[in-house]
Amino acid sequence: MSHADIPLSKTALLTVDLQNDFIHPDGAYGRAGQGAPEIATLPARIKPLADLLRQKGGWFVSTQFTLVPAKGGEPLISPHLKELRPFLKKGDFLPGAWGHSLVDELQPADLTVEKIAYSAFYMTRLEWVLRKCGIEKLIIGGIVTNGGVASTVRDSHVRDFATVVLSDGSAAFNTATHETAIAALKPVCRVATIAEMIDEIAAA
Repeated sequence: MSHADIPLSKTALLTVDLQNDFIHPDGAYGRAGQGAPEIATLPARIKPLADLLRQKGGWFVSTQFTLVPAKGGEPLISPHLKELRPFLKKGDFLPGAWGHSLVDELQPADLTVEKIAYSAFYMTRLEWVLRKCGIEKLIIGGIVTNGGVASTVRDSHVRDFATVVLSDGSAAFNTATHETAIAALKPVCRVATIAEMIDEIAAA
């Protein structure tokens, strides 16, 4: 089945890691001075697409990075992440907490899936949920392009979901890294802009 043949009722916008702890100034990354303008403006850019797709009977899926609490609530943090982001601490990306939540601008999601690594498919219930809901096409955006977005796109592709990555609906901590990551995904899936997807959905 081609992309064009998949109805909007089986199409989902899937966002990666658009959470308060990443994006809000009071979140874990904001408090540590870690951010980028392209990342901060992402929810506002994506919102019109999310709203339109849902109006047309499609889905909005939020996948959210999670630090699983262990004894005493201390988070389980991979060694590479601890080295990369030493500021992460107890309470950050905690399931059910404000920082772990999808940013207010995009609330509510139709489906929410906790993720523990770059790919939203790795050791999560995402594929099970998507299959149960009959979703066959994923329009993917979020942060960061070279990490969670790229990994999720590749895993979507190998699972035979029709996959689109949003070139302006994804962001990294610098433009060069973002553009390199998008270029590397062109052989894997379709690359489209938010405006292009809005036009297609509106016309469907």
